[in-house]
Amino acid sequence: MEMKRLSGGSLRAVGYDERARTLVVELTSGTLEYSGVPGEVWRRFSTASSPWSYYRDNIDEEYSSKRIR
Repeated sequence: MEMKRLSGGSLRAVGYDERARTLVVELTSGTLEYSGVPGEVWRRFSTASSPWSYYRDNIDEEYSSKRIR
């Protein structure tokens, strides 16, 4: 999975697997994997003017996650 560097808040990098609908978010505190994330959510997140706000408002509490690092 290709990771895209993002800055803002605790974000460090993000990556998305469209086939598996899996989003990986690397934070300063660790790395989380979110399952069942639609492609449209990824597109909006990866192009958001404030990725940290988008992450907190639309991903963090909305999708199940597991810590992978």
